Amino acid sequence: MASGRLMKLLFFELLELAAFTVPTLVIMEQFADAYQSTRSTPDKTHYWLIVSCSIAYVSSVTLLIWVPVKVLLYRKRHLYQKIKGWRPVMLMCVVLTTLPSFSFSIAVTEVQKNINGSTGILPDMLPDLPVSLVLTCLIVVDIIEKLRTYPLRGRQKSNEDRHIHTTSLQQIKTVTDELRQNEENLTPQPAQRTRLSRLPGATTGGLTPELEGPQEPTFERGILRTMSQKDVRAEIFLQSFMLWSDTIEMVRVAGHPNVYKSGWVYPVYIFSFISLLRMILTPRNPLLNSLGIMLQDLPFIFVRLSLIIVLGTVTPILGLCKNVLVSLSYVYFNYLTKFRIFSPFETSF
Repeated sequence: MASGRLMKLLFFELLELAAFTVPTLVIMEQFADAYQSTRSTPDKTHYWLIVSCSIAYVSSVTLLIWVPVKVLLYRKRHLYQKIKGWRPVMLMCVVLTTLPSFSFSIAVTEVQKNINGSTGILPDMLPDLPVSLVLTCLIVVDIIEKLRTYPLRGRQKSNEDRHIHTTSLQQIKTVTDELRQNEENLTPQPAQRTRLSRLPGATTGGLTPELEGPQEPTFERGILRTMSQKDVRAEIFLQSFMLWSDTIEMVRVAGHPNVYKSGWVYPVYIFSFISLLRMILTPRNPLLNSLGIMLQDLPFIFVRLSLIIVLGTVTPILGLCKNVLVSLSYVYFNYLTKFRIFSPFETSF
């Protein structure tokens, strides 16, 4: 009987292989069908030729690139451990699957628009299935790569549980020190809403006031304890989809008739693909936040603002507000607060 580790490996590899191959085949079949509709003859020679080329492409990149890289990473663990900051599997998916899929998604509309120089046969809305399939498969591969270091069975404590345990010990130590200090003082001290904490970069002995916010509740029994359970493996699914919600919304904008019937479909797809390049980095790469601003939020500000000015509210204004606020907050808290005018430490109630 196969071990659980071997079954997990086979399940992950088959699922990643399906996510690597299926999107390209679906998009190419859609392109073949669109191209066949432009032909006046009922012969489907061109349709099957394009489908055959798509199958040949997927088979070639799978056998010549995907399988050798996978075998090398599995057999040569010392080489895999030397890779720092980026993920080879995500690089292959982004370059060999997502890029061709986005390219042929644009080609579908261009083929239909070039029929007798008319756009009358274009549908009112582009089908959502191909684009959603591409992004879903890409996110699934991202989730699998993150789940490899976790078991699929048994209870797994998250980092938050360890953080809560450490914080509780620190709070107990702080309370003990305060009680000892109060016993030594003869005069009572007024209650304060802030406490002193040591922060990097502090000027006065490394101590700065820190605001004490509302206490988080804890549940020891009953239905509330059951509802408060959380596992880092389940949070991976939530975080992976939430991380790319902005890109998903931007790609959906390309399906609007005013966008894909004009030249705006090109910058939408181009900058959406550029934003996906962040998936190549490891989840805890220090460059991930700055690249998120440069590859997603800043370009999306100009794209969304231009679309709203030229075509109206084809893209949600909430998305534009998100990109602006995220970019401004990143620049302010990471760079502007280092200047003297923004350096004084402040807290508010």
